[in-house]
Amino acid sequence: MATRTPHPLLEPLHDRFARHPHRRTGLAWKDVAARLADHPAALRTLAWMEASGGEPDVIGSDTATGAVLFCDCSAESPQGRRSLCFDADALHARKENKPQGSALALASEMGIELLDEAQYRALQALGEFDTKTSSWIATPPEVRALGGALFGDRRYGQVFVYHNGAQSYYAARGFRGLLRV
Repeated sequence: MATRTPHPLLEPLHDRFARHPHRRTGLAWKDVAARLADHPAALRTLAWMEASGGEPDVIGSDTATGAVLFCDCSAESPQGRRSLCFDADALHARKENKPQGSALALASEMGIELLDEAQYRALQALGEFDTKTSSWIATPPEVRALGGALFGDRRYGQVFVYHNGAQSYYAARGFRGLLRV
């Protein structure tokens, strides 16, 4: 019987998990690893999060479903997911200087969801993120219907959530994702 080679991403995920125990309580790595073994497709998503600079880490679990929650924990918005407008409608509305794509489309392709405002603020309670960048966050439909989208960052020791036209894009704005495994 052949032994199965562990996925190469498990080592960096385990190392990050061990280095940042303050990001979660009540979870052991063996339980996270077992959950990943039961959901092998999640490793493809986590690999994409890692490759695009997200540095995914476990930030908790969903008490209702038992799902382990992975979030992009890179200090700044993931480098490989910047310069994107908010969604497909915003991308199509741009007549010139179109970005490569949109945050919502890429998140969907990756299999992750954008953080909402509460999740973004909860992440910021675990450390200091986006001190030089900003990240698009899930936007309420009533704001999006008016052409806007929300983003967050940390400046002056405070977490701010702002609005911008959904079609805008900046080299220092990306998005952070959440994966439920």
